[in-house]
Amino acid sequence: MSSSVKGFMIRWGAIITGIVVGILAPVLVKLGNPGNMGMCVVCFTRDTAGALAMHRAAVVQYIRPEIVGLVLGALIAALAFREFKPRTGSSPFVRFILGVFASFGGLVFLGCPWRAYLRLGGGDLNAIFGILGLVVGIVIGIVFLRSGFSLGRNRPAPKAMGWVMPVVMIAMLVLLLAAPQFGRDADGNAIGPIFFSTSGPGSQHAPIFIALGIGLLIGFLAQRSRFCTVGAFRDAILMRDNYLLKGVIALIVAAVITNLALGQFNPGFADQPIAHTNSLWNFGGMVLAGLAFTLAGGCPGRQFFLTGEGDGDAAVFVTGMLTGAGFAHNFGIASSASGPGLYGPAIVIIGIAVCVIIGLTMRDTKLLGGA
Repeated sequence: MSSSVKGFMIRWGAIITGIVVGILAPVLVKLGNPGNMGMCVVCFTRDTAGALAMHRAAVVQYIRPEIVGLVLGALIAALAFREFKPRTGSSPFVRFILGVFASFGGLVFLGCPWRAYLRLGGGDLNAIFGILGLVVGIVIGIVFLRSGFSLGRNRPAPKAMGWVMPVVMIAMLVLLLAAPQFGRDADGNAIGPIFFSTSGPGSQHAPIFIALGIGLLIGFLAQRSRFCTVGAFRDAILMRDNYLLKGVIALIVAAVITNLALGQFNPGFADQPIAHTNSLWNFGGMVLAGLAFTLAGGCPGRQFFLTGEGDGDAAVFVTGMLTGAGFAHNFGIASSASGPGLYGPAIVIIGIAVCVIIGLTMRDTKLLGGA
């Protein structure tokens, strides 16, 4: 990579990535994805968990090719620019737990940080409470970071380990395309082992190869720019560095303009797609998600991009997200358009308590001078 191109990406990479996401996510909605859900890492992880029968909510089951594209796009960028460096060993099980609770928080709100910004870009004003909660969660996480919180250093790992998640994603793509249905229900109808929604959000999707291509492009750009929707606020508050925050602002502005151009901008609180109007738990869910993402080191998109670089710890976090997405529907945690699930509010409180305990106890004493 020439120094001039590298300098351009360092200065403008986050803004370019934000603009690309802000334009292409509404385009994916126009092509078939659910409303204001052109790109949602938590929702797409939930849909994929459903397709793999990790939950049986029939309306949210589909292997999202965008997710596959995010990882493989980041992999291509990492290989091309010699940044594919397999590594692991940084508190993997704690990262798994953080991934589980990040999914819980996101599915109480009904979206990840990416979708919070995209919902706002589509006119969904309920997203404001989610974004406020996200910022509060990030600020709490920053308090722990300033107090010496650390999940510990990772260490180099064999190259084969770094290929595990990309290979898993390729397997997901094969399962999506092959759509095996060799199981049978009580009536003898073909069913599973891969499940696909026939109604609801899971049945709404853009053409596979267009969605995959957009995921590849975003994954490539995000790996190069280090795009992170949680790191944006963390860096701005902690280090007075607005590089990533400019990318988030660019995403929102691009999404507003694109939605207006496509006739998809619908300002207001009521009747928003795949959303509820309970402000308290829109806020609370994203406090939990923001805190969990901050303690884990980045937003859900960033975690997927890191797996493309060979980061085994990010892969464990993603596995936690997948598991949490399954549990969220099996245990009545996930929200619906009518409001929070029966146990959603309780699990948000429990999740915040667990994250606070992790924040208080996982401290690097060397950073604190042996305290």
